[in-house]
Amino acid sequence: MCTSSCSQAKGEEIDRVVGLELGADDYLAKPFYSRELMARIRAVLRRSRTAETKATENQALAVGDLCLDEAARTVTQGGVPADLTTAEFDLLQMLLVDAGKIVSRDRLAKVLGRNLGIFDRAIDMHISNLRRKLGALPNGMERIRTVRNAGYLYANPRSSGRL
Repeated sequence: MCTSSCSQAKGEEIDRVVGLELGADDYLAKPFYSRELMARIRAVLRRSRTAETKATENQALAVGDLCLDEAARTVTQGGVPADLTTAEFDLLQMLLVDAGKIVSRDRLAKVLGRNLGIFDRAIDMHISNLRRKLGALPNGMERIRTVRNAGYLYANPRSSGRL
């Protein structure tokens, strides 16, 4: 059976502390003002955007001897900078994110911002340039493999990960 305290808002200090300790970003007891609610929502959104920006700025992909810094848009191979075009960088980034998985030509084409025609060889040319610039893996295996009728695969999944 409910007493009169059940219908009251949980505005006591202990209720607010427990709510925050359980993982709430903020706590607003009733009755509240709509302007205060909106200000609190904006504050939470600001904090989350700042955290996202910091996380994105510090992200780098490391796969084998390659390190791709997303924020600086640089690639190093064994610590030596690789000179890539914008399209090559974007294609390599997608391949590294999905290292060990097949990436379709259609997905790669979206990186270039275009629709591929049946005889369009732009993706193939960029992949060919990447292979030439990056060479084989240290163990001599092909770094970027063509999977017939499916797409391309960056072939070093064991050591992939985010730094």
